[in-house]
Amino acid sequence: MHGTELWLTKLFNDHLASLGNFFLGLVHMPPEARPWVNHITMQVLVAFLIIVIFALLRPRLSADRPGKFQHTLELIYDFVRGQADEQVGHEAHRYLAFFGTIFIFVLCMNLIGVVPGFESPTMSAPVPLGCALATFCYYNVVGVQANGIFKYMGHFVGPIPAMAPLMIPIEIVSHLARPLSLTLRLFANMYAGEQVTMTFLSLTYFVVPAIFMGLHVFVALLQAYIFMLLTMLYVAGSTAHEH
Repeated sequence: MHGTELWLTKLFNDHLASLGNFFLGLVHMPPEARPWVNHITMQVLVAFLIIVIFALLRPRLSADRPGKFQHTLELIYDFVRGQADEQVGHEAHRYLAFFGTIFIFVLCMNLIGVVPGFESPTMSAPVPLGCALATFCYYNVVGVQANGIFKYMGHFVGPIPAMAPLMIPIEIVSHLARPLSLTLRLFANMYAGEQVTMTFLSLTYFVVPAIFMGLHVFVALLQAYIFMLLTMLYVAGSTAHEH
């Protein structure tokens, strides 16, 4: 285990250690006395909160008398939809659910570290890596669905068939580098922001930490947007029809 065990992680390890070891067994890892780590429990908490919030909101949706929270979510939806239409085109609505999910999930994971007693799971490398691999799998799957396996593989050949022996290795390396790029960008920015904020909090509790906490919130929003935007660009490239 790395770092200090959060209170939520302690609860999981004290009462749900057997469940944690069950999941470790699924990936053929040996059982541990305290199998839960902070970034896992934080992800579980974020996912649980998102599910509960949307479950409570759905029966309260109203076209005539929308509440403030509904207005906020509609603004997020319009923003994501507008970005998707701009980057992907007229087929963007097919992929909007994934774009919105990855944006809200990453954003909430980034922001939860602002709450005292919690930390951002995205400042642990396995979490951005998991999101990056989900994006990698998604855009390749929808690319095959949109074009068929043979036409999709044609994207790797390039516009000039004679250049295929050169272009195919380059395209493969380029695609394999995308999860690494997404992971490092999100992890490095969130980790650095968290460390800067904690450093100034340890020095003083007045105006200066508030400034850096505001900066941390800005970085959290920006990195969630960049992650979603790159996902859109990858989907746009994979689903494009060659002419």
